[in-house]
Order: sequence, then structure tokens, then C-alpha cells
Amino acid sequence: MLQERMSVCVDEVSLWMTSDRLLLNPTNTEVLWCSSARRQHQIPTGSVRIGSTSVVPVSVVRDLGVNIDADLTMSAHITATVIACSAALRQIRSVRRYLTREALLTLLRALVITNVDYCSLTLAGVSGALLQRLQSVLNAATGLVFSARRSEHITPLLRELHLLKVPERIQFRLCVLTHPCLHGTAPP
Repeated sequence: MLQERMSVCVDEVSLWMTSDRLLLNPTNTEVLWCSSARRQHQIPTGSVRIGSTSVVPVSVVRDLGVNIDADLTMSAHITATVIACSAALRQIRSVRRYLTREALLTLLRALVITNVDYCSLTLAGVSGALLQRLQSVLNAATGLVFSARRSEHITPLLRELHLLKVPERIQFRLCVLTHPCLHGTAPP
């Protein structure tokens, strides 16, 4: 049975950790079964034994600020990012008239754009519809800087701020990571 095999594997990891003076904390451990949407019905629903604790599987886990869902679509992460950025945009919008343009840009970079960019490499290969949700956040931030109407085209404004669209941002980060590897300048 899958749950038993998982428990044995975790016990072996725990034993290895103990030999290196590390401790597996079962109370802070979550179990996430990953599968395609078509195979979700085959995933076990029963709990998994981690040490002496019984852990119930969850549909989303958070690791290093990235929300990973069971079908690996990254929709949970994108939803959380959009919510956090929208809240920041509402707060910035309420004080916009008291800020210089440079201060406004600094706030947007610190509170919105960094959230959109954080772990964006994990979004490589994600559907265009999900990436469009993140793009709408960047569009709203850009519109806030220029006091643009919703009907106004945002692409020229993005160019003026030297901002790439979300799929291009992900592609750029992949290229920046890959370039040193291809040219032998990355650490061994």
C-alpha cells in the first residue's frame, strides 16, 4: 500500500537525519500527493504515519513561500500572489496623491513587483490563463503610476517603465540562470 511505503521511506529519512544530528518534526510535516487531474481519484485519502504521528494529506502545501497544489498547476501560488499584490495596490492607491512618482515606483517595486517575481521560475510552463492573472497585477501597478484609465492600452506604459510582461519575465529569468551554465561560468 502506498501510505505504508511512504511511512517506511520517511522512517529511513528520519534515521538518516538522526545520524547527522537533525530532527524530523512530524507535527510540522505535511503530505501532498501529486498527480494529474485525470488521476486525482486514485490518490489515497487516508493518513500517512510520520514517526508516531498520523498526518492527513492536504491539497496545497507551502514551502519557502511557494504554494504547491496537488495537480502542480501552480494556481494556488498564483492566487495567493494576486491576493497579496492586490492588497498592496489598494494600500498604495490610498496614499498615491501624497507620493512623488519615484516614491510610488519604489513602493510598487518593493511590494508588488517583487511578489510577482518571487520564485517565478516555478511558473515556467504554466498556462497562459494563469499567467494573465499575474499580468493583470502588473497592469494595475503600471496604471497606478500613470493614473491610466482601464480602457487605456498598457503596453506602451509597461515599456516606459522598462517592465517585461509576465511570460517574458519568466523567460528572462530562465535565460539568466541558463547562460552561465552553457558558457562554463557557473560554479561546478
